[in-house]
Formats: sequence, C-alpha cells, structure tokens
Amino acid sequence: MNPNETTRLRFRPWAESDAEVLFNYASDPDVGPRAGWPPHQSVEESLEIIQNIFSNDHTWAIELKENGEVIGCIGYYPYDESNIGIGEMDAELGYWIAKPYWNQGLCTEALRSIIDYCFNAKGFFTLWCDFFVDNPASGRVMEKCGFRDTGEFNWLSHLYRGDERPVKVMRLDYALETM
Repeated sequence: MNPNETTRLRFRPWAESDAEVLFNYASDPDVGPRAGWPPHQSVEESLEIIQNIFSNDHTWAIELKENGEVIGCIGYYPYDESNIGIGEMDAELGYWIAKPYWNQGLCTEALRSIIDYCFNAKGFFTLWCDFFVDNPASGRVMEKCGFRDTGEFNWLSHLYRGDERPVKVMRLDYALETM
C-alpha cells in the first residue's frame, strides 16, 4: 500500500529504469547536500541507490501526475532505521524534490500526503523530521505541515557533512494533527 495520490503527485516504488532521471537530479550539488547525501557521480551510482536504499516498502518515487516524470523521493524510517531516537510506534519522515520543482508547493503537498498515510494507514503515534540548519526551507515545509520545533539539535555524522552542521529536530503528534 502506498500513500495516497495528491492533486499533482503520485507515489510509486522506485524502478531500476528510474536510474537516469534520478542521476539527472541527484547529481545537482544543490540537492543532495541539503538532504545529507553527496551528489551522485554516475547513473550506476544512482542505480545502486535505487537497488540498495530505495527498494523497500517505505520509500517512494514522487511522480508528477501530468506527465509521469519522477521529481523526487519521500518515505519514512521506522524506529529501528531512524536517524534520531524515536519510539517503536513512531516514524521519521524524509523527502527531497528536484531543484526545478522548488518553490511550487510540491514538497508540502507530498509531505501532507505521507503524514496522512503514516497516521491513518500505518498507525504511528508520533512523526519526526529533521533538517540541516543551513536548509531552513525544509523546516518551513515541516512547519506548514504542522510539525513543531522540539528545541533539539543533533549531529548526524553518518550523513554527508553531518559533522559540520547540526540538524534541528521537529515533531508531530497524532493527537495534535487530528484536532
């Protein structure tokens, strides 16, 4: 089961045939570092990412409904895969959108859909997000979707440049979301 479609977006599993379009966007030095990964260096690297990281039941390609183009990625990490300490009935959300699609409300639209899916289809109690402090636009997307600042900062040394810049931790509780 996938998250719902939105007005402009569809969510689907990644396919190996997406490697070239993934490389096209993931090689942009303005995209990956904001999300904690280095720019992709080859189509082969993008294919390996699809095969080894995106091929699971909780990561989806974000596709434009109007033309079927893959423009980003969204998913959740269960507690045992999270970058931050969360409870067993919690999930950490993550997303990115290709640069040509920034500032069009697509991240907010995608994040609202995965929030609905995680609370109503998966039954999580609390959702978590984090963003690098040098990427406040991602934090604004989270705030638009109801996430609240926890006041916590983490250093995620396993992420690209994670030793150089902290992430700000955000939280959304089911009880608050449904009020």
